[in-house]
Amino acid sequence: MHNMVYLIGRLTEDPTIKDEESNYLPINLAVQRAYKNEDGVYETDYLRCVMWDGIATNTCEYCKKGDLVGIKGRLQNRSYEDEATKEKKYITEVIVDKISFLASKKEKNDEVEV
Repeated sequence: MHNMVYLIGRLTEDPTIKDEESNYLPINLAVQRAYKNEDGVYETDYLRCVMWDGIATNTCEYCKKGDLVGIKGRLQNRSYEDEATKEKKYITEVIVDKISFLASKKEKNDEVEV
């Protein structure tokens, strides 16, 4: 059996380490679908991805909101109890093994006039 996922998408926010001790970094990746819906618009899936250690540190250092990245990882399901409702919730995440920094989203302030 094989559990492997490849994604290419844009970061929905600036990456920020959530736990300094374990270098835990959750991100949301906006992945555009390859086809248009009946209105002629490309739909987008927002996928939660998690990384640790050196991958997390490098991502925070070199990436920002809107950057295009490639991710190789595996799917993982987990559950937790919602503290407010005491209800059991389930979540599916991509556990990142490798990330490739593909392109930066240019900001207007970075453009150089000639």
